[in-house]
Amino acid sequence: MTAEPIRIIPGPTTHPHEPATATCTCGHDDSEAIVLDGRTIPHAIRHATIFGALGAIQPGISLDLKVSHDPLPLLAQLERNHPNTFSISYLESGPDVWTLRLTRIA
Repeated sequence: MTAEPIRIIPGPTTHPHEPATATCTCGHDDSEAIVLDGRTIPHAIRHATIFGALGAIQPGISLDLKVSHDPLPLLAQLERNHPNTFSISYLESGPDVWTLRLTRIA
């Protein structure tokens, strides 16, 4: 049995929306706050998902993270792995929901 060659057909190179502040080349508008609700992410992949999202934002862009507890272990891991890369401010401090604004500064 022989394998069929894979043909890649290029898609459109433009997006119908004009970017205000693009963080990638797709042209989406990221000028509004990006909100990630960590409470909805399965525990087994929660930190990896949050770090993936933070790794995708450009300097000057913020991500508002909503969680069900004060995420001190996550913040320690973030500072250990990415020192001086994010500024962190608490927008909401419990008792049921914590909302942190993480802004990429470097």
